[in-house]
Amino acid sequence: MIRKVLSCLLPAVAVVALCTSTWAKDCGACGGGCEGGCDGAVSSCGGCGDAGAACGTKTVYQKQYVTEMKSVTCTEYTTETRERTYTVNKRVPRTEEKTRTVTVQVPETRTKTVNYTVNKNVTETKTAEYTVQVPYTEEVEQTYTVMTPVKEEKTATYTVMVPKQEEKTATYTVMVPYTEEVEQTYTVMTPVKEEKTSTYTVKVPYTEEVEQTYTVMTPVKEEKTATYTVMVPYTEEKVSTYTVKVPYTEQVEQKYTVNVPYTEEVQSTRKVQKRVAVQGTKTVQVRGGHWATEQVEVAGGTDACGCPCPPKVCCKRVWVPTCETKEVPVTSYQCITEEVPCTHTVTKCRQEERTRMVNVTKCRDEERTRTYTVSKCRPEERTRTYTVTKCVPETKTRKVSVTKHKDEERTRTYTVTKCVPETKTRKVSVTKCKAEERTRTYTVTTCVPEERTRTYTVTKCVPETKTRKVSVTKCKAETRTREYQVTKCVPETMTKEVSYTVMVPQQKEEKYSVTAYDCVPETKTATYTVRVPHQVTKEVPVKKCVMVAVEVPCGAAGSAGACGGAAGGCGEASACGSCGDSSAAACDSCGGRRRGCRRCCK
Repeated sequence: MIRKVLSCLLPAVAVVALCTSTWAKDCGACGGGCEGGCDGAVSSCGGCGDAGAACGTKTVYQKQYVTEMKSVTCTEYTTETRERTYTVNKRVPRTEEKTRTVTVQVPETRTKTVNYTVNKNVTETKTAEYTVQVPYTEEVEQTYTVMTPVKEEKTATYTVMVPKQEEKTATYTVMVPYTEEVEQTYTVMTPVKEEKTSTYTVKVPYTEEVEQTYTVMTPVKEEKTATYTVMVPYTEEKVSTYTVKVPYTEQVEQKYTVNVPYTEEVQSTRKVQKRVAVQGTKTVQVRGGHWATEQVEVAGGTDACGCPCPPKVCCKRVWVPTCETKEVPVTSYQCITEEVPCTHTVTKCRQEERTRMVNVTKCRDEERTRTYTVSKCRPEERTRTYTVTKCVPETKTRKVSVTKHKDEERTRTYTVTKCVPETKTRKVSVTKCKAEERTRTYTVTTCVPEERTRTYTVTKCVPETKTRKVSVTKCKAETRTREYQVTKCVPETMTKEVSYTVMVPQQKEEKYSVTAYDCVPETKTATYTVRVPHQVTKEVPVKKCVMVAVEVPCGAAGSAGACGGAAGGCGEASACGSCGDSSAAACDSCGGRRRGCRRCCK
């Protein structure tokens, strides 16, 4: 808001300052200005009598805005397109054909006769005796215990709480509310406006040309020679000795062990488990209970008049659970392990050592020689010439327009609103409470203990021994015979022809292509844009405040008062033709009552 007000006031202040300077110029046009008084003005006009004779019209100066064209020099930038030439090196491929000698391994198939041993299977039938455990069933008499239930009646004594009502009176305190007016003081913040003036600094931009140095990379060509190493292949024959394993068959006596089975009777014991009854006791919790009468207080509600009724006491039956702990006889069964003697047949094996003739294949070492070709490479140094393009930095200068800012101080007036505290009073209603004692009558229900008896039945379990017949499975040993087949391996020597492949080296010539790259320089043209500055003179319209002389006809009263001899002062001195605007010279005699004098003398 303050910025908008200042932006509106600043042009008006500038116009007033321009008009004041114009009026000062007009006042000083009479030579002596306002200091000469009326005498100078009258003498220059030839006396007041002549002025009175020419008072048909009067000249009045009015301010008027005139638009003038002013020449202003400014810098404008024009976009120019320029071209530059630069050199690029391209690598052009070139294919060359060369010949080389290559050693190739050619496969060759050969045959040879080989002796080998084959194991043939021979089947032989044998007879063996073995023992089998044959099961049979036998009935045995067994004794067991059964728990038989027996009922028994018992009498128990229990206590019942009988309800009894009794009336009581109680005193209680009630807080009764009442209202009271209290005077309260509070503070109000009253806003007060205040005008302040502040000075601020504005950055005013202006343009300045500065000489700038920049670096351009200029490409420069340079030829270099490099030495490189090439591996040239060549062939060389070598003779090597190698060892071959030649197989042959030889018969060797071999010892082996055989397990021969035999039967033997062994006396041993076996474990038998029996179930034995064990008498004991355990603790049992017997759950019971009885019905009891319980008094409950119920809200009375309201009567027909809307008054609250006193609470009522109602009786209700409640089940009271009981829990008794008793010792009860219990029969449990335990498993007992007993050892019983028994005789059984066991098949065992004894080791027996035997001999046999076995064909064993062995290998003897045999030395042989062979000739083979080896391809090797020898290093060979060669030279080549190549062009290298380097960029050399080159310093140049150019003029650049730089926009800078200078500080300019300005003033502004703004309004600040402050809050001043103001104390006021008001009356507030406050609710308070006072204590008041009251009495009420209520009914209390108490319970009186009363002993009663009851009869209940208890079931007990009595152990009873019984017998039963149980089938038991037993086993008896029985010897049997069986036939089985044994397979033996008999060695047999056989011959066969085997094909094998030998790699035979052969030399042959082949052509191969090599790609070489030549560096070819190529000139290219690039287009770039430059901003070129130049000075331009423009005509800009400017508003100016100018005082313009206007001829106004004089009235009868005005001419008598202004030009009537020497008694009325100097008359209208502004009508003098000798000093242009001489109203400033008549300021002392007219007392600043005329419009022209007021402006000049101020």
